[in-house]
Amino acid sequence: MRSPRRALVALAVPVAALSVGLSIGLAPGAVSSTPATKAGTTGAAAYKKATHSKKKDYVRLDLLALNDFHGNLEVPTGNNGNIPGITGVKGTPAGGAAQLASLLNSERKKSRANGASTLTVAAGDLIGASPLLSAAFHDEPTIKAMNLMRLDASAVGNHEFDEGVDELLRMQKGGCLPDGAGANGQDSCPGGQDFKGADFKYLGANVFWKNPAGHSRPTPFKPYTIKKVQGQKVGFIGMTLEGTPSIVSAAGIANVDFKDEVETANALVPQLKKKGVKSIVVLLHEGVTPTDTTSYNSCTGVTGPALTIAQNLSPKIDAVVSGHTHQPYNCVVKDPAGKPRLLTSASSFGRMVTKLHFLIDPKTHDIVRPAAYAENIINANSEGQPQNKKVLSLIDTFKTLVQPIANKVIGHIGTADVCTGGVQCVSRTQTADGFDSTLGNLIADSQRVDPTVVSGGKVPVVAFMNPGGIRADLLENPAGDVTYGAAFTVQPFNNFVVSMDLTGAQIRSVLNEQWSGANKPSSSGISAGSNKILQVSGLKYTFDTSEANAGSTNGLVGPVMIDDDGNAATPMVPLSDTTTYRVAANNFLSDGGDNFPTFKAGTNKLIGGLDIDSLVKYLALAGNDPYNVTATDRISLQP
Repeated sequence: MRSPRRALVALAVPVAALSVGLSIGLAPGAVSSTPATKAGTTGAAAYKKATHSKKKDYVRLDLLALNDFHGNLEVPTGNNGNIPGITGVKGTPAGGAAQLASLLNSERKKSRANGASTLTVAAGDLIGASPLLSAAFHDEPTIKAMNLMRLDASAVGNHEFDEGVDELLRMQKGGCLPDGAGANGQDSCPGGQDFKGADFKYLGANVFWKNPAGHSRPTPFKPYTIKKVQGQKVGFIGMTLEGTPSIVSAAGIANVDFKDEVETANALVPQLKKKGVKSIVVLLHEGVTPTDTTSYNSCTGVTGPALTIAQNLSPKIDAVVSGHTHQPYNCVVKDPAGKPRLLTSASSFGRMVTKLHFLIDPKTHDIVRPAAYAENIINANSEGQPQNKKVLSLIDTFKTLVQPIANKVIGHIGTADVCTGGVQCVSRTQTADGFDSTLGNLIADSQRVDPTVVSGGKVPVVAFMNPGGIRADLLENPAGDVTYGAAFTVQPFNNFVVSMDLTGAQIRSVLNEQWSGANKPSSSGISAGSNKILQVSGLKYTFDTSEANAGSTNGLVGPVMIDDDGNAATPMVPLSDTTTYRVAANNFLSDGGDNFPTFKAGTNKLIGGLDIDSLVKYLALAGNDPYNVTATDRISLQP
């Protein structure tokens, strides 16, 4: 059974309240908004006091923690180059794997000088939804980079399952795929490269085989790993969010279940205790969102599932390194026994590293929690920033290997939007009143006419696209070309296009699910930024915001018109609840992803080709090169 997830509010803790052996004075479960970071903060002061004490010779351990790297080997560009709400460092973007490797080495050197041992860990989503430089090679380059960075362990994240459990096991164990040497935009082990897999351990404590028969253990990945630090045992439990099935394509995870995070970790504590482990850290791919993301070493008004998880984990667990929300934060929460526990996250894309400082009592073999503190360190990418030569060489090698794939011209843009820097583009920005975008229209249109999902002569007349799967604007390069690399930046998930039968009533249910159930808007009402407004092709409809703002969960969608014959030249007709229509969507939506369960009820499903291929083929159609952006008038507010 899933543990209850409570909505909790951050409470301030006086700086003086935390000292060695002193109770903080908050009720169990409360969260501190006091920074737990540099010198002068509560944990740091207690750490300094303890290390200057002559009573005990504490073992010093520094953890260097990453999360949500997503294959960003090069410095992220555009908005991704800056940490949300923070304009880099003095206006300079952050990130880059070669810079990150250098920063990690620098921090290790500092730790050694301070008498501390170091371990490097991650909280998941190292791979998946990656730029083409990594994704074109099934993220093998990122695993190689992490090996060079001497990563010790990582939790599995939801994006680690983008290509399924078997592929993630290959990431761990190594081996090459016979994928046609880049024929479909991916090339395993290119140019004679080998792939030995991850030197670090992927940990998936809450990922269980549905049928464990024939498996050496009930989980595909080890639930925990134990590291020795100056004779002291430190255990790391790794988990992804229990809700992974709702945000990952079902086909790749059909043989596994995802279980409750708190129950899973708490059940492992006695096992670790039997092995003599009393210092325990959870690597958790789940997170929170602070109200102030610019204070990256603070914990302001945080909300989210990881907060409740961190508050309910066994008091024997000493810290939680988290991720998933791509936010930087540095929190102290109270465990069920009222003791302080760190909850941290290092933003995303390799733009930060969290350094957690621990003291281990050699007598009790446990982390001295009141003396624990953490700091988020920005991986600045300024001119002259040191870069690790081995990682830089790795990146240069794959930049050469990816060129034939990335530079293939797939089309051009005629009538266009204008994006950042005045570049001609097709924009993913959804309109303030209509909630559709020109790029959403393009992608939905391309999937509706994809020949690989025509079943028995039945051509889809409607297509849906989830906006979260549109990761960037579609940009022209300086030569005026649209390349495969640009298209892949837009759609990096390698989802398959699926056609299915849905009744008119089911289509209406899908539309209403944008504002009901798990997607129900807050009391502030519907907004394009907070709701999963599906991009559509073959449909036009209105919805009533006044009804939505009043809290209605049914009948939000008003008149719906449908292109029932698939011919854009003929007028649309009213949607009939009793008529069955052929509908296209990617396999993520088809499996009920993003909390659209009605798609799961679709019948006569046919799995076609990759979504990126639909876009490439559509741009090559007669009349689409150059492509002219369409009007954003498919979804509108009811007057």
